[in-house]
Amino acid sequence: MSPAIIVAAIRRLFLPSLGTVLIGLGGLLGGCDRGTLEPSSINSRYTDEQPALSGNGQFVAFVSSRHGISQILLYNLKVRQFIALPGLNSTMTIAQNPSLSRNARYIAYLAGNQGKPDLFIYDRVTQRSEVLTSGYRNVIRSPSLSPDGRYLVFETDRRGQWDIEVIDRGADIELDKPEG
Repeated sequence: MSPAIIVAAIRRLFLPSLGTVLIGLGGLLGGCDRGTLEPSSINSRYTDEQPALSGNGQFVAFVSSRHGISQILLYNLKVRQFIALPGLNSTMTIAQNPSLSRNARYIAYLAGNQGKPDLFIYDRVTQRSEVLTSGYRNVIRSPSLSPDGRYLVFETDRRGQWDIEVIDRGADIELDKPEG
């Protein structure tokens, strides 16, 4: 069955608004009915997971195994193409849980190669990653970046239960402003 037939059936049986949303996303799925996806398509035949949307709605970051390793990819929804992230992904680490600032200048993520991940922030302008939790002995998960890129919030088990912590990167960082 083609995606159009499936969407039409969902539209008739369930919610009219859901059908509209599915049709709106249909353009992102590339050549679904041919069994392959176009190179510029956001989806692939590999595992793509843990999506994060930028504050302006233009970018999606996600973890993908499409290149044989777990890595973070950034996709521009407006122009429908992937954005290079030099210096972000390494074959020696497992990257996970991306979070984006407003215009995707900053990408917060967890990465590690010895079982316990650290919290990193990647700056697309400088093309560098910085570890924010070096020496932090506790488990961390679920990072979330503020729209301007200054604050990060995450879960930690420091007190023997899951708690919330906030990192202030300081007033001296260059903020990800609404105008880009």
